[in-house]
Amino acid sequence: MRWIPYGRQWVDDEDIEAVAEVLRSDWITTGPKVAEFEELFANVVKAKYAIAVSSGTAALHAAMFALDIAPGDEVIVPTMTFAASANCVIFQRGTPIFVDIDPDTLLLNPAQVEAKITPQTKAIIPVDYAGHPCDYDRIQEIADRYGLAVVADACHSLGGKYKGREVGSLADLSVFSFHPVKHITTGEGGMITTHNEQFVRRMRTFRNHGITTDHYQREMQGSWFYEMVELGYNYRITDFQSALGISQLRKLDKWVSRRREIARQYNEAFVSIKGISPLAVRPGIDHAYHLYIVKVQKDISGLDRATIYKELRSRGVGVNVHYIPVHMHPFYRNRFGTGPGLCPVAELAYEQILSLPVYPGMKDQDVDYVIENVKEILSRLRKK
Repeated sequence: MRWIPYGRQWVDDEDIEAVAEVLRSDWITTGPKVAEFEELFANVVKAKYAIAVSSGTAALHAAMFALDIAPGDEVIVPTMTFAASANCVIFQRGTPIFVDIDPDTLLLNPAQVEAKITPQTKAIIPVDYAGHPCDYDRIQEIADRYGLAVVADACHSLGGKYKGREVGSLADLSVFSFHPVKHITTGEGGMITTHNEQFVRRMRTFRNHGITTDHYQREMQGSWFYEMVELGYNYRITDFQSALGISQLRKLDKWVSRRREIARQYNEAFVSIKGISPLAVRPGIDHAYHLYIVKVQKDISGLDRATIYKELRSRGVGVNVHYIPVHMHPFYRNRFGTGPGLCPVAELAYEQILSLPVYPGMKDQDVDYVIENVKEILSRLRKK
């Protein structure tokens, strides 16, 4: 059966050769390619520094460590996100405070943030859901007023821009993921960007067991000596992953452009279809389209999301749902007493949203196939 997943990596011969070259070298773990990847990435997103780690989750954790999040500290997080955006706060024994979202974009709603700020609040984690950068001007204004740090969860938005400024340069710390369905991949991997040198020093130590130098640095210095100064983790990325990241990053602009073209085709196809609506895109935004989300409005269409989901997947269209609001997960309900009614906009959106396939390797005929099947299913089900 034909199968079109919601997302898929694109690894070509150039990428494979870049990895093979490193595998044939003396350094396959933390070596010279890591620093090369970091420098190139920082240049692409217009940040002063970039720190590569083993996953997007490790990047979030490192950011919380850099801010010295500790027991008693609160961090504001939108509930419409992957669980790691909140889990990273708990890794540092802080408390995530969930905030509701804007109904049109499903991004953190700045109007809801201020009411959640307490003397214990230390940071805000805006999440660039689906690839749409948040309203960083409003968020930064709130953060400045209350003396809070801003950590951009930009795992969905590499290649995006906010009012002409690159995602990755907009916050105190910005976090990226290189999971296979993201804009570029290193298999697993992540990156943190910042302009703050102190944060850089803390995170580089943190990713290496809390040790001040890594093996490659000591080899270059001809030294054996190291000290553990913090309790850190093994969050290092390998040289062969970094080689893949370098090769992939060179194709980022082309791939993001293709994602936008697919989104344009979807937008044009669905604009006049009753009961199904794409998410809004605010003025001044260059959307990166990690996900293409539509809302199935049952009160208008008379159709239910679960039925459309099953029908599309039975035809080889690998739709998905992103996400169950984090405050609705059993862990958070049991540990923090969250549950229905805490974030009603997100809870309603969760019942409506579908992620349609969008990735650079999609052919126009794949896009047409998705559109035709969405239209046909909606039309047929309405007649029942």
